[in-house]
Amino acid sequence: MGIIMSITLSVCIPAYNRVEVLPELLDSILSQDFDSYEIVICEDLSPQRLEIRAVVQRYMVSKPGTIRYFENEQNLGFDANLRKLVEKATGTYCFFMGNDDLMCPGALKTVASALERHDNVGVILRSYASFDGTPDNINQTFRYFDRELFFPAGALTISTFYRRSVVIPGVVFSRTEALKFATDCFDGTLLYQLYLVANILVDMNGVFLPEILAFYRNGGIPDFGNSEKEQGKFVPEDQTPESSLHFMRGMLDIAAWVEKSRNIPIYNPILKDIANYSYPVLAIQYKRSLPVFVKYAYQLARLGFWKSSMFFAYFLAILLLGTNRVEALIRLIKQRLGHTPTIGTVYKGETP
Repeated sequence: MGIIMSITLSVCIPAYNRVEVLPELLDSILSQDFDSYEIVICEDLSPQRLEIRAVVQRYMVSKPGTIRYFENEQNLGFDANLRKLVEKATGTYCFFMGNDDLMCPGALKTVASALERHDNVGVILRSYASFDGTPDNINQTFRYFDRELFFPAGALTISTFYRRSVVIPGVVFSRTEALKFATDCFDGTLLYQLYLVANILVDMNGVFLPEILAFYRNGGIPDFGNSEKEQGKFVPEDQTPESSLHFMRGMLDIAAWVEKSRNIPIYNPILKDIANYSYPVLAIQYKRSLPVFVKYAYQLARLGFWKSSMFFAYFLAILLLGTNRVEALIRLIKQRLGHTPTIGTVYKGETP
């Protein structure tokens, strides 16, 4: 059955610097085998604004009517810029892409097909792959389950989708619902998408897609901490222990807020899920001195991570083997299984 063209996808791109890789991203979107979409770009007053504008204008000439480009009068920061993109979009669903990532061939058609086949879908949980240098050099694949799954609205689905929606490329949600829950309460967390995902899934269903929708570029230099809301919390071109802790607190604070405001029990399951898969949270600070790394791990434990035996297993494995060997082992396990292994109690939805 062909795809009914009633669903319009707004591909939303928060733009800040990285102009050198923007053409690759736009090419990957404009080459999709799907017509019912728009590209919405909000440039957030970066030092490379003029260069970004020039690139976008060149593409707007070659693809008239496809790209809508906006420039923020002030630097809003990541979270507020996501909200601005949702406001400017006109599609039924927003499909987010990081400004240095790439969209996989067939991604838009795959999403639209799933949205047509399932009822009342508010969020798509995507699979994605990270790459080094070029997309033919895949470093790791993030496929959480081995087949397409339907997730009915509610606490169990939120607990599964929450942590797995942190990385922005390929995150898809209902634009109307996102507008309904708009708030600036969590600006400066870099996690506005989690606030939206959790709220939307209280009332709407989710779908997991095993197809790779986006390529995530490894090795990018973090460019957060420039906006007023991010200053003092994140440091441009660095990921300090303090900024990592702020990020993790933000994940838990948003979960606690949604639990209380929507009267839905999600905090403890989300905390357990984060702790059970906390290797990357620990590994990001392994480059620091041993005392700094140990103190960082202790502070994570105090957030509640101590409740997971996997948190301590990751900590010891990093100390004994180093991150290169641990990551090689994780990649091997994923390759053998074909998907991310299930650790602890993870709700797996329903087979369509």
